[in-house]
Amino acid sequence: MNIVKRDLGRFIFIFLFVVSGCLGVGTQGRAVEPTIKDILITNNKENVLLYARVVNGFKTEMESSILAGAPAVFALQLEVYQVRSGLWDKKIESREIKRTIKYDNLKKNFSIFTNGYETPAVFPDFESAQKAMADLSGIPVVPLKKLVRGNNYYLMMKVKIDKVRLPLHMEYVFVFVSFWDFETAWYKQRFSY
Repeated sequence: MNIVKRDLGRFIFIFLFVVSGCLGVGTQGRAVEPTIKDILITNNKENVLLYARVVNGFKTEMESSILAGAPAVFALQLEVYQVRSGLWDKKIESREIKRTIKYDNLKKNFSIFTNGYETPAVFPDFESAQKAMADLSGIPVVPLKKLVRGNNYYLMMKVKIDKVRLPLHMEYVFVFVSFWDFETAWYKQRFSY
């Protein structure tokens, strides 16, 4: 009888240990979520401009894959709405800005390509390239000529990593590529003109 109680006690101890270990791993993986911080909306003579930064945008698996030569694409989605009372808010502008980071093994540098720009920005080390990818400074959101003075508006934004498309469907072979997929929540920032 004592042997059964002792074995049952060991079983319960091992079961609780395994369950607590599994729960710890699950919460640990979700602890570091990408976010958008330090959001500021301003304007110059022609456009409304966005200043912000992405925090926790690079996962460990992603870093090692980039260093192996696989490109990563950050897509910034922007939507501008005019606030209207009694009616649905009116969408004024919608755009997507993509930044691609790629490591060149021969030159030992990182290039960041942004849609709309012909020449890439080149960085000598991964840390400065990461900062440049996460920095959303001075991004044109909407031309001022599309806005009406005295009205209230808001910007909806989020950042997501586009899935990497490897040649010949190699993303099915390299499972690590699926770990890259993430997107931030939608962020709303109000502004007036």
